[in-house]
Amino acid sequence: MQPAFLHTLRADATAVEGHLLATLPDSNRIATAMRYAVLNGGKRLRAFLVLESAALHGLPRTAALPAAAAIECLHAYSLVHDDLPAMDDDDLRRGKPTVHVKWDEATAILVGDALQTQAFAYLADMPVLVAPLAQAAGVDGMVGGQAMDIAAETAEAPLTLAEITRLQAMKTGALIRWSAEAGARLAGADPAPLRRYAESLGLAFQIQDDILDIEGDPSHTGKRVGKDAEAGKATFVSLLGLEGAKTRAAELATQAADALAPYGEKAENLRQAAQYTITRAT
Repeated sequence: MQPAFLHTLRADATAVEGHLLATLPDSNRIATAMRYAVLNGGKRLRAFLVLESAALHGLPRTAALPAAAAIECLHAYSLVHDDLPAMDDDDLRRGKPTVHVKWDEATAILVGDALQTQAFAYLADMPVLVAPLAQAAGVDGMVGGQAMDIAAETAEAPLTLAEITRLQAMKTGALIRWSAEAGARLAGADPAPLRRYAESLGLAFQIQDDILDIEGDPSHTGKRVGKDAEAGKATFVSLLGLEGAKTRAAELATQAADALAPYGEKAENLRQAAQYTITRAT
């Protein structure tokens, strides 16, 4: 991984965390739990995609920070709800107690609701991004993918590769696509090349998650591993095999990088992000 990419990834994370610290509510118990959920570490890859796609189109980081903060709040909300007993029932997130464990289930539900609302508040002055985020987060995106994932747990037959690919394109990929396209949309440019990039990137990201559920170290992942195998859940690894999944992830990372050809060398950080996605340990 190139040092310049890692420096930019850290700098973008620092910038969005600073914006969140300065602008998130800090008035009561729910606000405290909101801050705990969204400022509890993380790669900030989605924020990075927002900020770097904006830079690709000549927009300053400050102009895109509200959008980067919005996607981090939306993502944090999804994790808070995903960790609930009625969903994935996790007690650790990024090595710390999940919100419903540290507080209670009602607080976690309200925190997720508040973070989702906060995400759209950040976009109040960016109307071009509002409808795409609502679509990416809703029944045709993340929520719809999560519903498919839950239904699969009690289905008579495991999902096929095509079905898992569609599910993950909604559950994980939709927010990654929105993040990568955000800079182009803000600049009034064609988002199609970044959409193609993000479609491959999002799928590679999920395959790496499935790989980490087999090979990951909980001290690095910050959460339990091996859950999918224990539940007999169909994943990219269960269908492709471990080596097959790694090969497919590498192919997708290459496809993502190739999609950036129209941008030339300006997109090097985004190309590096594709390799980072399939080599990360968290």
